[in-house]
Amino acid sequence: MQDTSDTRSSSAPETDRRFATTLARGLSVLRAFRPSDDGLGNAEISERTGLPKSTVSRLTFTLQSLGYLNHAQRHDRYRPGPALLALGNVASSSISFVELAGPIMQRVADETGTLSLLLVRDDRKLLIVKTWRPRGVSSLWLEVGHRVPFHGSSSGHALLGSLSQAAFKSAVETIAGDRGLTAERAAEIRRGAWGQLLAQGFVITNPDEYFAPSIHAVARPFQSRDLSEPVIFTCGAMPADLSLERMRDDLGPRLNAAVQELERIMGQSSTLTMRG
Repeated sequence: MQDTSDTRSSSAPETDRRFATTLARGLSVLRAFRPSDDGLGNAEISERTGLPKSTVSRLTFTLQSLGYLNHAQRHDRYRPGPALLALGNVASSSISFVELAGPIMQRVADETGTLSLLLVRDDRKLLIVKTWRPRGVSSLWLEVGHRVPFHGSSSGHALLGSLSQAAFKSAVETIAGDRGLTAERAAEIRRGAWGQLLAQGFVITNPDEYFAPSIHAVARPFQSRDLSEPVIFTCGAMPADLSLERMRDDLGPRLNAAVQELERIMGQSSTLTMRG
């Protein structure tokens, strides 16, 4: 059974009178879909979101009527619709650094034989929003839409390390409890990751603590002027192809240099100088 925390909204904003619960539930339905899904029925959406089936039925009907979902009657399954695709294209085009980062991160992927990723915070997880695969090399199979935990990932630790104190406090209220993460442990991770960023420009989580034993990864935050908090660039591979020594001596410095190149192109200061 899939972790329903992926798609539920955090409890904190729900107490605000401005919070539109119906809208939040509708968006949680859209967030339930993954690139690898062959459509989803109402029962599967209910399981992933934690919403009652009757509520899901009303929401999917409304989203279908507005073009955000397509419905195949033959199999009674829903898929993302054209309105959602259009919305995604608008969002992508409005964030200028993504297109500029493409050639840089593809070069890193090709030169190192690792999978390069762009991740953003999405409720209690990090969401993969872009991948660059090394040409002609078999690599990790992580897709856009896959979610990665904060606790036990280089990406999650890098983001915690790069957040201001106020942003960190807000984030911990949301992610506490995920994979047993406590506020005290999150603070330890933040201090350790920030120390790594200052010392070497990238974060490596101890492989013994990693959420998946089949992954080794290096991460580096990037703060865009278009966004309110940093995003994370990550490069990873299977442990047999990416030793801890190689992460420290080769891949980490390459990733740091790549993000620095992007910062120069964007005409902005280093992300590592922006933390409050």
